[in-house]
Amino acid sequence: MRIKNRKKFIRGLLLIIAIVSLFISKSTLSFSEQNNENYKTIYVSNGETLWEIAENEQKNNDYYKNKDIREIVYSIKNTNKLGDSNLCEGQELLIMVK
Repeated sequence: MRIKNRKKFIRGLLLIIAIVSLFISKSTLSFSEQNNENYKTIYVSNGETLWEIAENEQKNNDYYKNKDIREIVYSIKNTNKLGDSNLCEGQELLIMVK
């Protein structure tokens, strides 16, 4: 296949790339916004442990009511992509809510 009008071809290709990019960014943005509605953000206090945070959420967060504490710890670690249970003061954690 031979391209007869190179400028039109490049313009059309750029238009297609722009439309695809716009579609991908809009769908990614709406997915992010939808997920953030199900989380709250907390900040780790000095000396606070993941286990303590999980216990507090078990008592005060309807999403974690009647769940095993180990399941809550795992959920928080998984949501925040934590490799271990070590936390730093001021660290931001996302916590699932109903």
